[in-house]
Amino acid sequence: MDFILDKGSAHMGCKGCSKRQNNKLNTYDWLCDVPDAEGSTDFVEVQFKNTRKGYYLNSSKIPLEKGDIVAVEASPGHDIGTVSLTGKLVLLQMKKNNVRTEAEPKRIYRKAKQTDIEKYEEAKAKEHATMIRSRQIAADLGLNMKIGDVEYQGDGNKAIFYYIADERVDFRQLIKVLAEAFRVRIEMKQIGARQEAGRIGGIGPCGRELCCSSWMTSFVSVATGAARYQDISMNPQKLAGQCAKLKCCINYEVDTYVEAQKRLPSREIVLETQDNTYYHFKTDIFKREITYSTDKSFAANLITIPANRAFDVINMNKKGMKPISLEADTKPQPPKRDAQDILGQESVTRFDSVKKKKKKRPANKNNGENNGGGNGAVNAATTTNPEVPTSENKNNGGNGAGGNNRRNGGNNRNGNRENNRDRNNNRENNKDNNRENSRENRDNRENNRENNRNNRPKQRPRVNNDKQSNNDKPANNDKPQQPNKQARPDKMENKPEAKPEA
Repeated sequence: MDFILDKGSAHMGCKGCSKRQNNKLNTYDWLCDVPDAEGSTDFVEVQFKNTRKGYYLNSSKIPLEKGDIVAVEASPGHDIGTVSLTGKLVLLQMKKNNVRTEAEPKRIYRKAKQTDIEKYEEAKAKEHATMIRSRQIAADLGLNMKIGDVEYQGDGNKAIFYYIADERVDFRQLIKVLAEAFRVRIEMKQIGARQEAGRIGGIGPCGRELCCSSWMTSFVSVATGAARYQDISMNPQKLAGQCAKLKCCINYEVDTYVEAQKRLPSREIVLETQDNTYYHFKTDIFKREITYSTDKSFAANLITIPANRAFDVINMNKKGMKPISLEADTKPQPPKRDAQDILGQESVTRFDSVKKKKKKRPANKNNGENNGGGNGAVNAATTTNPEVPTSENKNNGGNGAGGNNRRNGGNNRNGNRENNRDRNNNRENNKDNNRENSRENRDNRENNRENNRNNRPKQRPRVNNDKQSNNDKPANNDKPQQPNKQARPDKMENKPEAKPEA
């Protein structure tokens, strides 16, 4: 079954993405779909257990693709590995890893047969038990070393023991004991703590696979100064990785921090004001803010200012001037919200009606009666209108002076409510009066128009010389005149007025 990855118009076979590939130190073949790159070289990269790789010559021109299991030359016998890279990209990897091509290279024998794979699986099954037994033997011999991994050769005739040691170890006696115990050829390889973590593998605190087991091949020493440049707390439990050494990722961003630190004032400069002397405490490189303390040894009276303000204070100190305070010219700005509410409201319970309990005031009957009577008298005086009957005014005054205040216990609120009603009644009465006046004015205008029409000169009748008609129409002035419309005060007087609301 061939693995085909469809990426747009290019169909990538197992050359680019292998159907059987180990993720450790995998190399993506970005030249796999170039026709000339495939046959540019006969060297093939073969990967063995964990991170061990080798470069072999395909002298017999066997058609190989990424992911094929092959039998390669070893000393003694043969070894079983997986093809991890072919084509022109192999030369670039050999140059990167400083592999010399002048010496006689090892060759690829054939593609692995079923018997080769079965023998390889049988030898691989003994690796864990061999590692535990070899650790006990090393402890019995009193050697200060740790055997971290054991790898059997594909034919089972050789075993490679990877160990970690802080000092030089004489393991000649250990090799004799191991050869007698396991009946194989013994090879010892010393590795570091980072190489051991890369061979074992694992997940880092970032949630991803360890860099040393996925893509890193060269391990650069990590110093604590890189952590200080990034203002990381010097906690060994947080700075150390699974290999008990400083994390390799500390070196990734240290150059960026060093460049950013050059645009900030030096940490050794002391700022002087009229009140105190301030020493550097900490720096936030991303926000370009510096925190100063009045004491050099511990945090006291911490003040955070931007880098521009720090440069201004330093220039003032050079000129012999001292500002009143560090943050004199800084204006506090409201914090910016990264996310805003779409509805424009902050609370989810904004639609819930919360009824607040009103405090009950003690009732004062005397004050209620006095206030009610005073307001009622004023309203009775203001509602006096010649168009409104006096009885209604008396009723309005009675209501204001009213008995409603006595019924409600003499509260001021009831008196004010009655006063508002009286005001509304007065407004209604004034509206009615204005309407009546407008009607009278309209009638007077019509009467004037009629009088003007009657006072016009009479027109002469038309005479026909040829024939005079007996059916001549009378002139306009012969029409009976309509009686003049006059103002009818009797109807106005008898017209019922709008009663004010009680």
